[in-house]
Amino acid sequence: MSLTSKQRAYLNSLAQTMKPIIQIGKNGLNDHIKTSVRNALDARELIKINLLQNTDEDINGVAEILEEEIGAQTVRKIGRVLILFKTSSKKENRKLSAKVKEI
Repeated sequence: MSLTSKQRAYLNSLAQTMKPIIQIGKNGLNDHIKTSVRNALDARELIKINLLQNTDEDINGVAEILEEEIGAQTVRKIGRVLILFKTSSKKENRKLSAKVKEI
């Protein structure tokens, strides 16, 4: 499922008040961080990731890798902040994705 512009706008408005829960630093995008992203998306469906100043990673590259390997969808990239969305694999955590489908 690809996100429409209205769905992206809705998710972006929800993410405005969120704080980044995952930070990518000097170790880059390693398997540990990918596992953390996968677990966070299963629990919350919408997360913010912050790329710290000391990382060599590029935000576009990080977004591309996470989209391919995890199946997440990029809502928005702002500077060094990445907002990702993915429907949870657990039914009890699918509160947000139901609202997104209605839009």
